[in-house]
Amino acid sequence: MVDSETELIERYFRELGAARADVVLGIGDDAALLRVPEGNELVLTTDALIEGVHFLSGAPARSLGHRALAVNLSDIAAMGASPCWALLALNLPKPEEAWLQEFASGFGELARTHGVALVGGNLSRGPLSITVQLAGVVPRGEALRRDGAQVGDALFVSGTLGDAAAGLRRLQGGLLTTPAAGSYLEQRLEYPTPRVALGLGLRGLASACIDLSDGLYADALRLLHSSGCAASIELEHLPLSAPLLEAYGDAAWREGLAGGEDYELCFSAPPAYAAAIGRLAQRTGAAVSRIGRLEAGEGIELKLHNTVMQFAPSGFDHFRH
Repeated sequence: MVDSETELIERYFRELGAARADVVLGIGDDAALLRVPEGNELVLTTDALIEGVHFLSGAPARSLGHRALAVNLSDIAAMGASPCWALLALNLPKPEEAWLQEFASGFGELARTHGVALVGGNLSRGPLSITVQLAGVVPRGEALRRDGAQVGDALFVSGTLGDAAAGLRRLQGGLLTTPAAGSYLEQRLEYPTPRVALGLGLRGLASACIDLSDGLYADALRLLHSSGCAASIELEHLPLSAPLLEAYGDAAWREGLAGGEDYELCFSAPPAYAAAIGRLAQRTGAAVSRIGRLEAGEGIELKLHNTVMQFAPSGFDHFRH
């Protein structure tokens, strides 16, 4: 006998995530009731993962639970906000106990790590898709935005770039690596690390911020367009992992620019804040690299040891693939 929707929710999702005192009413009613702290603004984001579009058929359920929340946490991080409450809409071809247990484990572990309560959602039958809506809070007027960068600011990124896209190519059979390098790249795809603590610490330091979902080049252009600036990026300063360099050699910088799904932060800040940003990176455990500077004009100029390089952007666009 197939469990009912209510039974599945009770079994796998009612106690998922963190317990928060500001949840007045959570799972079990028509909607959740939440208490937003006084003096804060509400931050909302949503992302969907669809089989065959955002993940390969047969992807591990635990990684899907993790990624579905992580991509939303990354958006909250880019706003300098604290994540609080999540809604989950899950479409399943059929309810399989082992799959649900693994999915809930991946989602729940990350939710508890970041203090996120699952307060509602929907469970239905259909092609596999996962949609999460995440809410957070930020002190009034302190949110990081894309439109605050200034000419003369330095440009920074967290973590390493291009790993997730390389992991996807390996899973698709299009990239040959050593087992150790391949495992690292696949892990970076399946278990991205949302830079929540870094985003919180960047309030008061960063002038603008964006998370990297479609690749550094494409997403940095969005930040620059919003701020009315151009940028010069020094390719020798791109943070590239040893496994990526092993896989791509001298072409690795192109993967670092184009590869999506890294969910790192790209941000601008006055050069005078570089030392404070370095201390923040050490405190939060998120490596930060200074990769360039903002200039007057439009677009991005790429330089490798002072030589201007040509690059054809190929960041992911849902409506061009």
